[in-house]
Amino acid sequence: MIAEEKPRQRDRGEGGRAILEAAAAARGLDLSADRARALELTPVSRETLDRLDRFVALLLTWQRRINLIAPSTAPRIWTRHIADSLQLLVLAPQARLWVDLGSGGGFPGLVIACALAGQAGTQVHLVEANAKKAAFLREAARVTGAPVLVHGERIDAFLRKAPVGADVVTARALAPLAVLLDYAYPLLKSGACGLFPKGQDVESELTEAAKYWRIQASLALSRTDPKARIVVVRGLEPKSRPPRH
Repeated sequence: MIAEEKPRQRDRGEGGRAILEAAAAARGLDLSADRARALELTPVSRETLDRLDRFVALLLTWQRRINLIAPSTAPRIWTRHIADSLQLLVLAPQARLWVDLGSGGGFPGLVIACALAGQAGTQVHLVEANAKKAAFLREAARVTGAPVLVHGERIDAFLRKAPVGADVVTARALAPLAVLLDYAYPLLKSGACGLFPKGQDVESELTEAAKYWRIQASLALSRTDPKARIVVVRGLEPKSRPPRH
């Protein structure tokens, strides 16, 4: 694990909101309006909000050394990243076993785990090959108490021993859809539902993916971006193997 300054999130007796405000102030950020907007879009319980406050504070601290999010999105971290991740929950309300491929800074997998913490049988597998990002995810899991297992390895290595019975597989900003479906296929063919946030080019990505896959999919509107969509995949059969990038 890389050497990192020890953020105040370690003090479990202090409220997450105060910890977040201190971390944001250290970065010269005022996140109050963006946080409020995100909570309007995707309301959460008080307990979940406390976990998310701690998570965002930790991310802002580690962001000084590791590029976990695009720096330009830091002032909008709550709407751009937190709410964008939370919105997936309404598409699979009964799911308890999640697999998040290429978790990066924890989106959407760590955020989803924060929301599902305390629900019996919940577990979120975070797959991240970058050692520094995997170290961040492990610390985020410790700080928030989220029910996650971090797998610091490549996706193909993880899939050789992936958990049986996954309800949902997710990935955000990982790869074009045709390639992403290739990664997720072992889980999708076993019955998992795929939830893949995509931007305004989603139709062209679907057209390209259809060259390689017979896809049973629908598009869900994004709550955070009117131009974005969430590709919901419920069935998948290969035509030919797409080239990986």
